[in-house]
Amino acid sequence: MTSTGRADRTVTMREVAERAGVSVTTVSHVVNDKPGARIGAEARARVQQAVVDLGYRPNVLAKNLVQGTSAFIGLVADSIATTPFAGQIIRGAQEEAWRHGHVLLVANTEADEAAERDALAMMLEYKVRGILYSTWTHRATELPPALAETDHVLVNCYAPGTATRAVVPDEVAGGRSATALLLVQGHRRIAFVNTTSPSPAREGRLQGYREAHAEAGVEVDEALVLDASPEQEGGYGAAERILALGATGVFCHNDRVAMGLYDALRERGLRVPRDMAVVGFDNQEVIAGHLRPPLSTVALPHYELGAAGVRVLLGEQRVEPGASLRVACPVIARDSISAR
Repeated sequence: MTSTGRADRTVTMREVAERAGVSVTTVSHVVNDKPGARIGAEARARVQQAVVDLGYRPNVLAKNLVQGTSAFIGLVADSIATTPFAGQIIRGAQEEAWRHGHVLLVANTEADEAAERDALAMMLEYKVRGILYSTWTHRATELPPALAETDHVLVNCYAPGTATRAVVPDEVAGGRSATALLLVQGHRRIAFVNTTSPSPAREGRLQGYREAHAEAGVEVDEALVLDASPEQEGGYGAAERILALGATGVFCHNDRVAMGLYDALRERGLRVPRDMAVVGFDNQEVIAGHLRPPLSTVALPHYELGAAGVRVLLGEQRVEPGASLRVACPVIARDSISAR
């Protein structure tokens, strides 16, 4: 309830003007903080006091329409809000938006085209400062036509052949770091269990694996590069080939593959890291931190992807049109590696 007892209706700008003894235009200039408006300090103070006394709330949508923009930033995603580790993109974007005086509007569309169209239309109606468009897996994507109506940045995805800026994980550097974890421990026969699914992760992590070997002066035995399903069953099924090839360490495409490999090694009476050192990728906490021993891995930088997306959108971080900002994937060293 307001100080005047009004709790059942909206206080109007005209009522504020009457209480303060000024024109409606003056009230509009004060509450919208219009630049260059010539309003005396006494009149401004009376308006501000009337706003408090009456409990007046400005019409945000009307204000946005006048100014042509707002303090809102939109984030439209296919399913990251329901994917636990990818949901960090939202948290990173939200906290970075707050730091810059903006509020994040989130729409999780579950890849439904109609829901996506409606979400984009709503955000454009509210004159958002710009839109982050994100997918839960790092991949190429097609841009919804509505994105052309406002400033936008892609997060965890990219649009080949367009001028759209993107923020993506550095898959190559991540693969290089994962392999280096094993190389610095003295391992020289390192298997890489890659995914069968075409993706930037498949190509980038393989490139990083090769680059790490080259930097260490170790030749890659191509027989040690295996393809498997990017699930627990893939890692489980690759174990026989890995052991037959005499590998002493394994870089797995993701933590789920590593979990399957753990199971297969355990069934054979082998122990990690005594008999086989293992490194994963993604840092899925429900897997990596709870395997025994805990899995060394490389984290996908979801929080930083969201935060960087906001910085690029607001011009705090420069990215050329059509280019991608590659965000580092941090190493999480645990107990699944050992020296040879």
